[in-house]
Amino acid sequence: MLSLVIVVLVTVAAGFIVWANDKRHAKYGILLPAGVATVAGVLAWIICMAAGLGYQPGLTWIPWVLPMVAGAAAAVGVSAFLGRARSKQDTQRLTAALKM
Repeated sequence: MLSLVIVVLVTVAAGFIVWANDKRHAKYGILLPAGVATVAGVLAWIICMAAGLGYQPGLTWIPWVLPMVAGAAAAVGVSAFLGRARSKQDTQRLTAALKM
């Protein structure tokens, strides 16, 4: 259970770091990357535990590292996608409003 707590703390921190380093972070909320990272990390941890990788000698590191990497990757992916998509939508809406 301690591994789940560590995974949650690290993925939340990774989500906040991703948000802070994104130049388009004003386009979406601060909790979005952290939330997505946490959900992805917890799901990866559950899958690893269900697969029996948790407490076997030599494989104990997998439920610790894999969910953290998956959470950070999910945060980067969602921030890159939403930042780009929302910037494009904002530009289109501003252009349409200025043409009126």
